Amino acid sequence: MAKTKQFKTESKKLLDLMVHSIYTHKEIFLRELISNASDAIDKRHYIALTDADKADEYEIFLEFDKDKRTITITDNGVGLTEEELINNLGTIAKSGSKEFQEGLDNADIEIIGQFGVGFYSAFMVSKKVTVITKSINSDQAYKWVSTGSASYTISESEKDDFGTTIILELRDNNDETEENYDEFLSEYKLKNLVKKYSDYIRYPIKMDVTKTDYPEDKDADPITYSETETLNSMIPLWRRNKSNIKEEEYNDFYKHQFNDYEEPMRVIHTKVEGLTTYTSLLFIPKHAPFDLYSEKYEKGLQLYSKGVFIMDKNKSLIPDYFRFVKGLVDSSDLSLNISREMLQHDRLLKKIASNVETKIKNELEKMLKNEREQYNEFYKIYGINLKYGIYEGFGMNKEKLQDLIMFKTTKSDEFKTLQEYIDDMREGQEHIYYASGKTKDSILALPQMDLIIDKDYEVLLFTDDIDEFMVNILMKYNDKTFKSINQGDLDLIDKKAQKKVDKLTKEKQSLLDALKEGLEGKVENVVLSKRLKDSPVCLVSGEGLSMEMEKVLQQLPNKPDAKAQRILEINPNHELFQTLESIHETAPENINKYATILYNQALLIEGLPLDNPVEFSNLMVELMIERNKNVS
Repeated sequence: MAKTKQFKTESKKLLDLMVHSIYTHKEIFLRELISNASDAIDKRHYIALTDADKADEYEIFLEFDKDKRTITITDNGVGLTEEELINNLGTIAKSGSKEFQEGLDNADIEIIGQFGVGFYSAFMVSKKVTVITKSINSDQAYKWVSTGSASYTISESEKDDFGTTIILELRDNNDETEENYDEFLSEYKLKNLVKKYSDYIRYPIKMDVTKTDYPEDKDADPITYSETETLNSMIPLWRRNKSNIKEEEYNDFYKHQFNDYEEPMRVIHTKVEGLTTYTSLLFIPKHAPFDLYSEKYEKGLQLYSKGVFIMDKNKSLIPDYFRFVKGLVDSSDLSLNISREMLQHDRLLKKIASNVETKIKNELEKMLKNEREQYNEFYKIYGINLKYGIYEGFGMNKEKLQDLIMFKTTKSDEFKTLQEYIDDMREGQEHIYYASGKTKDSILALPQMDLIIDKDYEVLLFTDDIDEFMVNILMKYNDKTFKSINQGDLDLIDKKAQKKVDKLTKEKQSLLDALKEGLEGKVENVVLSKRLKDSPVCLVSGEGLSMEMEKVLQQLPNKPDAKAQRILEINPNHELFQTLESIHETAPENINKYATILYNQALLIEGLPLDNPVEFSNLMVELMIERNKNVS
């Protein structure tokens, strides 16, 4: 005779909250019930270690019936007595698994259940749930039935084997809310859910699936039959001993797990035991995803707890500058929240994230040192991420990443680390010189390179937009400051030459002032250059924001009002300077025109847009006509 009982301390309102608020996705119900079944088998297996009569060939079996609209999950685990049914299923948030584990005196057994609410996820998809169970400690089976209201019934039942069978009678579809429960009544959906959430449950999850054989005779009808199939892999690759895993197995796992057509560039497999216990399996892809640098790209590592899938992309496990890394972390010590869909923000998670970051960094350092060719390939694809990592957070990670960044130089088409650059510095060189541009050829053609080339100094080539922003955060490396050839004073000439320029500046100050006046609002100053050797003129910026940084900022959607301080430098040793002197003396009214032309030429050399292209063109034509008249 069935006995009707009320849920001990919770009302229908609380049960509704459990069903409708705790879980984000309805499909989670299958993960929860399979995890409970796995726990039940774990308990029986543990008991069987000292009582062989309690052992069995453990398995979890799934069935579905479209006509009856039922899904059935059966396990041959420890089962439940009548008292356990009342205590564990009659009291919401009472965890029999947790209670069992707490009584084991720290025995090494991984029980998944913690909160005692996973079972109730069944009511998200079910209008009625039936549990038929028989404990290994009892000869009597019992049936527990509830519609998810404030009560349930318990009655004696018949069951041949020990274990538990859960029968879910699915809800009707709801067109108004577009809730479709029929989707769970298919082989395809159930197989996918097992693969997604429970692939690494340690016991076989089986189901009868439909198979079709196609006879060689094309005129013959296909033969359809049912066959029991194990749906899960059971043993996670990452939990196996690394020494027993072949490279092809890592590659196949990566391609399948992360939908890539190429094998990974690098595999990083780590098992950590101690105060922080976890396993991580990380991969560096051979190519970057097409959207890696877009706002839509989602970084993150897959998260498992005791082999059960918890989250697809946990962002807190990987820093932005390693966002290209794919992989997973599995830990039995994570503090999951009640729905097991998200994590509590605890110290353990932060510690794992820190360890993962260090492991990736160490692996890259090892690659840089021992497998330079592979690291070069890696850097071509992902080097920009490391540069962003240095720039972000006001340089909080620059010490971690500065030894990993590399640049091509004016002397080498191969990448060089900053340390390698310093090792190759010329005697007496005090700074790490760099120049910005789109290509090596365009940088070598810069007028500012004259004196640098003359002194045979090597210059780092900055060809990425982030480079100058990054170096402004770095500021120095191994006590060597960074110096732009396009900015500030290079201090490359000797004292004698310096005095000569200073003296000439005083003598020609009126000319320089006239040129500056002609470019009022466009340049901060006009000076005689100490860096030009062969070129007549160049445009440089003062300290702070550079012209290259200005270009990058101007490409942003909001276009911040930020301008570099512009200084026009004129080579006092070039014949152009003598021409300017002559014009200033004989036709001072034309000096503004020549100043404008010089300034626009300098803009073109720097790759900056002309302020007024029409004015520049008209001035060129005007001066050419005037020169032709003078020649005639």
